[in-house]
Amino acid sequence: MAKGLHLSLSLVLVSVIAVTFRAENVSGSPSNFIKSSCSTTTFPNVCVESLSVYANTIQQDPHELVQTALTLSLNRSQSTRAFVTKCNKFRGLKPREYAALKDCAEEISDSCDRLSKSLKELKLCKVKGDDFRWHISNVETWVSSALTDDSTCGDGFAGNALNGKMKDSIRARMVNLAQVTSNALSLITHYASQY
Repeated sequence: MAKGLHLSLSLVLVSVIAVTFRAENVSGSPSNFIKSSCSTTTFPNVCVESLSVYANTIQQDPHELVQTALTLSLNRSQSTRAFVTKCNKFRGLKPREYAALKDCAEEISDSCDRLSKSLKELKLCKVKGDDFRWHISNVETWVSSALTDDSTCGDGFAGNALNGKMKDSIRARMVNLAQVTSNALSLITHYASQY
């Protein structure tokens, strides 16, 4: 009887270990999926840091990953546009500062518009087949254009167009926005190559 009890306890222990191991793997797999997916991007650390917060939503769904990355890019673009617009209202701006800020606000507005269109188009990509290639190609084109807009805005602050803390703050936001958008484009391209 002691042998039977020992065998039963051993089986229970093995079952508990197996269930615990499976639970740890399941709970860790969305994070692993994000890390693995982000390894193909230009800025993997930024990618993991920005998307890990959404691991429970993303799970292991490539479409959800791309949608989340695009949404994040759009949100950053919108907050950057608001910041640049606010800076443009400062008193005492020199004409070249005002012009650089105005141009940047227009570029970021274009970027927001393109990212918004990309998100709408991405919703149509859930249907596989010939239409998928068409829709995902549109998404890639618009996100690439948004990235160009972001870079153009950042270029407007090269040299002496702005000085001091405002320039540093705008450049930091533009660098982060460009990195997040570049990562979204990389994830979209990888997603497109899977189908």
